Amino acid sequence: MTMQATAMGTQPRNLWRSTGAVLLGFFTVVVISLGTDEVLHLLKVYPPWGQPMFEPRLNLLALSYRIVYSVIGSYIAARFAPRNPMRHALVLGIVGFVVSVPGAIFIITHTNLGPAWFPIAIVLTALPCAWLGGVLYRMRQGSAA
Repeated sequence: MTMQATAMGTQPRNLWRSTGAVLLGFFTVVVISLGTDEVLHLLKVYPPWGQPMFEPRLNLLALSYRIVYSVIGSYIAARFAPRNPMRHALVLGIVGFVVSVPGAIFIITHTNLGPAWFPIAIVLTALPCAWLGGVLYRMRQGSAA
């Protein structure tokens, strides 16, 4: 008979819950980003899918809501983390960075859909947004206590 000893007040690791928290944050960002894109295409704010979008204001609009959504997704990852919420938020940022780099390289080198600065900005904002989402979660936890 073996007993698992854990320190008082600590939670055991749960790989499935950790993975689920990060995936929930990731899918939140993807779904609401693409949903917002689709609405803006339908409202004819953006050109039709597949056509270039070089207008700086439109690209800034897309970048701005992607930044907000990335912070929200990281907050969600932190919120549903079984422990170490900031770590989960940052893992989501790393996932976003890793997914964004090849996307940026492809968009810059193989397509003419928009300015190169846009995908570069997506890459560069991944980790700061994740950190901010974790900080906001931590602040909210501090004010709830």
